[in-house]
Amino acid sequence: MRKDILNALTLHFTAEIMKHKMNVEVMLNNPIAIHDHTDLMAAIEKEVSIIAEYTDKLEVLAKHFE
Repeated sequence: MRKDILNALTLHFTAEIMKHKMNVEVMLNNPIAIHDHTDLMAAIEKEVSIIAEYTDKLEVLAKHFE
């Protein structure tokens, strides 16, 4: 059970990282993909912050629970 829970968390965190990386790629490759009134730099910074959060979570799992 423990292994399954840790695996599910790892997959979830990894998927979230991939999702937010894709958001950044879309913004970088097609900046008009987001609203005209949105601050592109702030939007990218938000996505990078989310990536950092999930990366930290993966590191905590690996360091403390595996």
